[in-house]
Amino acid sequence: MLEGDRSDDLILHADRICKSFGTIPVLFSVSMGVRVGEIHALIGENGAGKSTLMKILSGYHAPTTGTIHLDGKPIELPTDGQAEKLGIVLIHQELSLAEQLTVEENIFLGREESRYGFLNRTHMRAQVRALLSELGLDVAPDSRISDLSIAQKQMVEIAKAISRNARILIMDEPTAVLTPAETAIFFRQIRSLKAQGVSIIFVSHKLDEVKEISDRVTILRDGQWISTKDTADMQPDSMAQLMVGRELSDLYPPKTEPDVDVPKVLRVRNLTAQGGVADVSFDLGKGEILGFAGLVGSGRTALFEAICGLSDVHSGTIEVNGRAGQFASVAQARDAGLTYLTKDRKEKGLLLNMGMRPNLTLLALPKFIRRHMINQRAEDEALVTAKRRFDIRARDHRVNMRDLSGGNQQKLLLAKIMESQPNIVVVDEPTRGIDVGTKQQIYHFIAALAQDGMSIILISSEMPEVIGMCHRVAVMREGRLMTVLSGDEINENEIVRYAAGLKEARADERLSA
Repeated sequence: MLEGDRSDDLILHADRICKSFGTIPVLFSVSMGVRVGEIHALIGENGAGKSTLMKILSGYHAPTTGTIHLDGKPIELPTDGQAEKLGIVLIHQELSLAEQLTVEENIFLGREESRYGFLNRTHMRAQVRALLSELGLDVAPDSRISDLSIAQKQMVEIAKAISRNARILIMDEPTAVLTPAETAIFFRQIRSLKAQGVSIIFVSHKLDEVKEISDRVTILRDGQWISTKDTADMQPDSMAQLMVGRELSDLYPPKTEPDVDVPKVLRVRNLTAQGGVADVSFDLGKGEILGFAGLVGSGRTALFEAICGLSDVHSGTIEVNGRAGQFASVAQARDAGLTYLTKDRKEKGLLLNMGMRPNLTLLALPKFIRRHMINQRAEDEALVTAKRRFDIRARDHRVNMRDLSGGNQQKLLLAKIMESQPNIVVVDEPTRGIDVGTKQQIYHFIAALAQDGMSIILISSEMPEVIGMCHRVAVMREGRLMTVLSGDEINENEIVRYAAGLKEARADERLSA
């Protein structure tokens, strides 16, 4: 029992939990208690043990040693997902929706209502409409999940959990793909659930959100409990320091401006492409970090998927390293020196059921083929180098990617695209869903690559990231490039005004370095 907690306060209590997978320990005597009607944040670096602890608290894993108490009594939670019947609902970071079913069918999946032997669709649909309205989600109950945006899917996942009348709601990075407006609506719903007596465990790497929404916060580091404090007594900086065990005053590396006369390695003129991209022109200089900012749906990802050979270009020109051409595949772009790091590492970036080695070398596989066979020794050497260079932490190199923390997955994905030895790298949301310590590492990796002469496109929805990292910032709105900011113009006010359409697009001469 943690200091300040009484057994009659706690609806759910993990007492001295240890967990090992085979011979690999991941939790070391961790204790955490959640009070009735409390929003309790759980934070820590990637690999700290947060996901494992959540899965133990929700019955998806059994502890190796230690005890779980529910309503003050020891309990062995069922490990087949049936803890929901006890009122414990986990919203996974990886969405668990059936893509080909509708919103209504997903929310009632496994607990459909019937009348006279037939599905009572009228009653179920009415309940779904009321729930979606309460959450501020503007989608129809009969909308197919595969047709929704990532943010809408996340809100449906939240609606699905809320509909199950949870007593204890465990949320793993629930706002990672939500816009600020969607997050505000979501927080109102969390506060409403708290007022009804629902206990909430809120896991997030967004420490400003932790400060805003939680009552208490528990910090894990390297599988060990570090501290549990009232959130009112902490600031995001002190949370971060406890998470990583060191100062984080230098989150962003110093900017080293590239020379004004550096060669242009990427020229795009009047590009119109799939996904609503319309008449976009810009240049990228050697050794430059060019940011792309904008609201969700502004066309940033669609633009670079077209440039990098992932979707169709309708018109316009692309010139890479002095050679004009459009790419029909990722392999063609790679061979020209251009690579793309996807923002969706789990769906599009990594083979989660395979090990680190094949994931690292997949994009650059031709260079590992000797006499029509893969040179596994060369792959092993590349993995050793990548783990050292990018500080990828894994106790066993044979581990499947899905068993690595999000931060280590992201660092291996970065190592993967670097293995093809590009000179232009597009990184899309490179720090989404990772902790502040790993963010710092990735920022320094990116800055070092630019310092060595590599050219970087940084697509990000995090304003401080764009401002802190980029030499220039391009702002997009509704598929069009509004402006490119430089120097003192790179500030939140200017970026937001162009992104929201409060300022008119500037002339093309401002779009070149």
